[in-house]
Amino acid sequence: MYLFKRKLVPLLGIDISASSVKLLELGGSIGHLRVESYAVEPLPTGAVSDKTITDVNAVGEAIERVVRKARTKNTAAAVAVSGASVITKIVPVAQGFSEIEMEEHLQMEAGQYIPFPLEEVAMDFHVLGESAEGGAEQVDVMLAASRNDIVDNCVAALDQGGLDARVVDVESFAVDNAVALMVHETLPEVKDGVVAVADIGSAVTTFSVMQGLVTIYSREQPFGGAQLTEEIQRRYGLSYEEAGSAKRRGGLPDNYEPEVLDPFKESMVQEIERAQQFFFSSSALESIDYLILAGGCSSIPGVALMAEKQLNVPTTVADPFANMAIAAKVAADNLAKDAPAMLIAMGLSLRGVVA
Repeated sequence: MYLFKRKLVPLLGIDISASSVKLLELGGSIGHLRVESYAVEPLPTGAVSDKTITDVNAVGEAIERVVRKARTKNTAAAVAVSGASVITKIVPVAQGFSEIEMEEHLQMEAGQYIPFPLEEVAMDFHVLGESAEGGAEQVDVMLAASRNDIVDNCVAALDQGGLDARVVDVESFAVDNAVALMVHETLPEVKDGVVAVADIGSAVTTFSVMQGLVTIYSREQPFGGAQLTEEIQRRYGLSYEEAGSAKRRGGLPDNYEPEVLDPFKESMVQEIERAQQFFFSSSALESIDYLILAGGCSSIPGVALMAEKQLNVPTTVADPFANMAIAAKVAADNLAKDAPAMLIAMGLSLRGVVA
């Protein structure tokens, strides 16, 4: 599991979600980034379940299509694992270990942190720096592990799609990288404050909180855009695929907004408010300075304003490409529409960018 080893070659960020495969390729360096290629390809229902690939062939075929659609010749890719399959833990370790010695030490100690047999997991680590509790005699090490079958399925799907998995990251780390860059570039006034990110995906909403651009809290809730699709399907007698298409392209009856969309927006804000209260109940912090909405549902008109009024927190919709150049072959209008849902793909592609 190659979570933390920095690969300084251009990387395709491949975000495999429950509903689609998203591809993003960045070029240049921090402060001078350019979107080189981008595409989104839908996935058949059930190909990904509970954030794990259940149909490698279907996902591999979608990856092959998204690469063709993006018109990129790059085959080096970064992908992420997430959910219950991933364990992350900050471990204090004595100073003075070489990288090989550190790896051997963590292999011996990992059993007390990882609830799976060690032969069934892929594991990696990254030294964060001097330990806050142990002082100069210890360093804090981020240990990350995922079950082998989860990682192997990701690698196999990329391989079937014609790509080489150079980095297998953790989804939350990818989001951290993307949000940190976005805040630094477009919201520098809040970079030292408390920033929350509500990433509303197809099936899961991830609510995370960063303080000084370091994540201090993250929680997943079973809520997402699929619930809106299912309500459209039920209300108007459509197939799930037809409902998803109608949701994206419009053309639904006049009662759609007041009777279906507006209640969904209210539910979305309530879910964010509930997640915020969970955070406050487990933290000494009592307020959030800024809220960033991400994921496909955050693009629904009026959601950010509704959240800002109800939560009394300045709120914006994620726009990770605000200060980036865009290659001529990239459909800029489509990229702008998909931008709030591209944080994971962006964070993955940043793995191949020179600081």
